[in-house]
Amino acid sequence: MVKQIGISLLGSAIATINILAIKPAAAQLTPQPWASLGVQDSELTYSVGVRALGFGAELGVDNENAVGVDVLKFISPPFISVISGYGGVGLYEKANSDHSQFAYSAGVQIRPDGNFFFGAGYHNIRGFNGQIGFKLF
Repeated sequence: MVKQIGISLLGSAIATINILAIKPAAAQLTPQPWASLGVQDSELTYSVGVRALGFGAELGVDNENAVGVDVLKFISPPFISVISGYGGVGLYEKANSDHSQFAYSAGVQIRPDGNFFFGAGYHNIRGFNGQIGFKLF
């Protein structure tokens, strides 16, 4: 009797762990685009980005019309796939300038059930920003 209860509990525990560890394949393979609006030195900044397979790319414009691209890496805590932190680096260049500027960014995205997700972050060139995106699946 005790042995049967132990086996049942072990089976239940394994099943629960497997259910919690499953991530939807569509969320990993389908790109998830977003738009961002930020503030740097009391001026608006803009960007658009896309996320897929744990990586992302973002095209941004700062308040002095410098344009650049950032490469991002997303990391989700174990068993909490709704929240992802990210960090990244990029390169920005002003229209009438010969030199490029190194960029770095960090933030968090929250992807609740449904078609939309939200985020907030900091970028050393584009300042603090808020993000809204949608899931394509």
